[in-house]
Amino acid sequence: MVISKKPLHFIIASLVAILPLFSNANPLNDSLVESAEVIKAEQPLHVEGESDVKSEIKAFIKHHLLDSYDFHLFSWKDDSQVEHHVGFPLPIILIDNGLHVFSSSKFHHGESVAESNGNFYKLYHSKIYKTDADGVINYDAEQHATNVKPFDFSITKSVFMMLVVGFLMLWLFSSLGKSYAKNGGIAKGVGRFFEPIILYIRDDIAIPNIGKNYKKYMSYLLTIFFFVWFLNMFGLTPLGVNVTGNIAITAGLAMITYLITTFTANKNYWGHIFWMPGVPTPMKIILAPIELLGTIIKPFSLMIRLYANIVAGHVVLMSIIGLMFIFKNWLGSSLSFFLAFALAMLEILVAALQAYIFTMLSALYFGAGNEEHNHDEAHH
Repeated sequence: MVISKKPLHFIIASLVAILPLFSNANPLNDSLVESAEVIKAEQPLHVEGESDVKSEIKAFIKHHLLDSYDFHLFSWKDDSQVEHHVGFPLPIILIDNGLHVFSSSKFHHGESVAESNGNFYKLYHSKIYKTDADGVINYDAEQHATNVKPFDFSITKSVFMMLVVGFLMLWLFSSLGKSYAKNGGIAKGVGRFFEPIILYIRDDIAIPNIGKNYKKYMSYLLTIFFFVWFLNMFGLTPLGVNVTGNIAITAGLAMITYLITTFTANKNYWGHIFWMPGVPTPMKIILAPIELLGTIIKPFSLMIRLYANIVAGHVVLMSIIGLMFIFKNWLGSSLSFFLAFALAMLEILVAALQAYIFTMLSALYFGAGNEEHNHDEAHH
C-alpha cells in the first residue's frame, strides 16, 4: 500500500489553519452561553438542596458544551472556601487598532480586566469585550452588551485540541509513511492497526462511491476520518473537550467538503443541476433553483448530523453522571454509574461511527460531482 504523504500533510495543515477561524465565531452557541451564565448568577454553587444541585448540574453541562479561553482540568475549594483551579492559560490574540497578544490568565477566570497596550478587555459571557479600566459593560434595552468586540483570533480550548490532533496526525502518518518505505511496503508497529482502516476507507468508501477518480480525494477522506475520530475520542477523556460538539467546527468541516465538491465537479454534475437532460424546459426553470439549493443542503446536513449526535451524547452521559449526586444513595448512584459506564462504551462506538458517516457522505458528494454521463460505463 502506498500513501501519498504530501497531499495528506497539505490537507491536515489546511484544516488546522482554516477551522480556528470558525471556532471563535459561533452565534448559535450564544444562547447556551447566556443561559449558563444566568444559571450561574442566580444559583450559587455548592448550596444544599435538590433544586440547587440540579441547577449546578445543568450549568456544568452547559459550560462543558462551550468553548473557553483556558484549559481547565478541575477545581476545588479549601477549608476557607477559596476556589483553586488546575489547568493552564491559552494565548489571547486580538486585533483592535493593532495586534494584542497576552495570556488568558490576565482575566483570572473572568474576574479581572486585562490590559494590553493601553486598552482594556473583559471576559463576559465567554466573549471578549473592550471596556474601560473598571471593566464596565454597557447594555441596550434588551440587556445585550453593546461594548465593542475586537477581532478575536485567540487559541481557545477547541483550537488547542485541533492543533494537538493535527500535529498528532502529522507525526503519526509521517512515521507510518517512513515505515512503509523502510520495510518494503509492510506495516510495522502501530501501522498494523491503522492499515486495515486506511484500506477500508479506500476499498469500501472511496472506490465504490467516487469511481476511477478516487485517488485525488483519498488524502482528504483519510484526513477527515481520522481528524473527526481522534477529536471524538478526546471528547470522551477527562480532559473535558467538546470540539466536534461545537457547531462552528462542524460548519467549517462541512464547508471544506462543499468547496471541494464544487470546485472539482465535472460538467455533467452542473449539467444535471442547471439543464437536466430529458426534462421539459418549463420544468427546468422551476427545478434548477431547487437542485442548486440541494447542493447547499447536503453539507448543511453533514454539519447538523455530526454536531447533534456528539452534543446529544455528551449531554446524556453527563446527565446520567449527575444523577449520582441527586440520588445520594448506594442503589441509585450505583445504577447511574453502571448506566453511565455502558453509555460511555457506546459513545466509543459512536465516535468512530460519526467519523465514518462524515467520510462516507463526503465520498458520496464527491462521487456525484464526478459522475460520468454514461452510468453503465462508469460502473464498468
